[in-house]
Amino acid sequence: MKKIAIIGGGLAGCEAALQLARHDIQVTVFEMKPEKFSPAHQSSSLGELVCSNSFRSMETVTGVGLLQEEMRRLGSLVMEAAYKCRVPAGKALAVDREKFAAYLTSSVEGHSLIQVLRKEIKDLDDSLLREFDSVIIAAGPLVSDPLAESLFRIIGAEDLYFYDAIAPIVGADSVDYRKTFWGSRYKPEDDAYLNCPMSEEEYYRFYRELIEAQSVPARDFEKEIHFQGCMPVEAMAAKGELTMAYGPLKPVGLVDPGTGRQPFAVVQLRAENLEKTAFNMVGFQTRLKYNEQKRVFRLIPGLENAEFLRLGSMHRNTFVNAPQVLNENLELKARPGVFLAGQISGVEGYLESAACGLWLGLKLGLEARGEKPVQPPRDTALGALMAHLQNDTVKFQPSNIHFGLFPPLKVRTKKARRKEMHAQRAKESFESWLSRADIRNTD
Repeated sequence: MKKIAIIGGGLAGCEAALQLARHDIQVTVFEMKPEKFSPAHQSSSLGELVCSNSFRSMETVTGVGLLQEEMRRLGSLVMEAAYKCRVPAGKALAVDREKFAAYLTSSVEGHSLIQVLRKEIKDLDDSLLREFDSVIIAAGPLVSDPLAESLFRIIGAEDLYFYDAIAPIVGADSVDYRKTFWGSRYKPEDDAYLNCPMSEEEYYRFYRELIEAQSVPARDFEKEIHFQGCMPVEAMAAKGELTMAYGPLKPVGLVDPGTGRQPFAVVQLRAENLEKTAFNMVGFQTRLKYNEQKRVFRLIPGLENAEFLRLGSMHRNTFVNAPQVLNENLELKARPGVFLAGQISGVEGYLESAACGLWLGLKLGLEARGEKPVQPPRDTALGALMAHLQNDTVKFQPSNIHFGLFPPLKVRTKKARRKEMHAQRAKESFESWLSRADIRNTD
């Protein structure tokens, strides 16, 4: 019987463990709690939710709602637990976090093919791992320092990140292009950036609202982030009225073709994909509360009606440069047989982490049976999320699921119908894939 070790008993680890066990693979989950706790964890339960208790919208006209439904169809333990432990939250799927963690713990510990060892693995060369055919690292965003150092030695310094400084992503179809222009600094013919020019009056209005906006306070173990060159845009603004104008908003080398003059300041948007369906706000990593981000950033010319596919955040999150480090099977290129799942692989969020573990467990389980699993299509939620980990952008950042990761629609339609069309295409593609891949859930 094939044996696989999983390091970490969070959402990704639990999903992977159950999928593997359902395919008759013997699994050992190494969980360091309660022997050792991360700065954010308190409970000895598996699958502990340390931040929100919500898995976000259940509406299947959203990327996250589609992902929930696809995971449910694939026999997700996390989805099963979430519905069993659900609490009222309108259109969102929220849970009683203690009951949810207890459900995951009993499901994993109670399976005859899963053993849970409460022990910290500090090194990928640990002798305890030698008896296993494969190892899955699902240690979460707060992976212990010794294990991170072991991973560091394998993949190299440039491909392991300890902090997650995320800028917002804007839907391309929500930008007012009449107020923007294409071009890079000193290269007006280059269309790598979409520029939002600001007059002096617009800049100072934006500055005043930014420094007065409410932020999410940093936890003690996250304050080191400021020394990593990842200063929040609001902290930069607080250093002086013109700090941003001499930093990420500097207009040097840019001429607005509409006026023939250099703007007072420029906010640059960088394409997130080749199709340019989504843009990253360059230099806008932030700790502002979500509602404040929407209010303040919509003061930028061209973004008055912006749809934010992802909002900015800054928190400790150990993750790898997935396109450089992992192959499409989530396996380390530098260490075959070692796989990554969850936030450490470069996805963002509870649900996305669980989906990553689910797919890896299902894939390895099918391969152990001699089958050749087919990657989920990129126009499905699961496929789009996994494709993100192979998207070799200028600066790779973790992402949650949103329609900006999906391939563009091949038909022109009104903005109001695009989400519906994305959702309908995804549902049809997922059904076709399920049939073609011949994936069956086994208990």
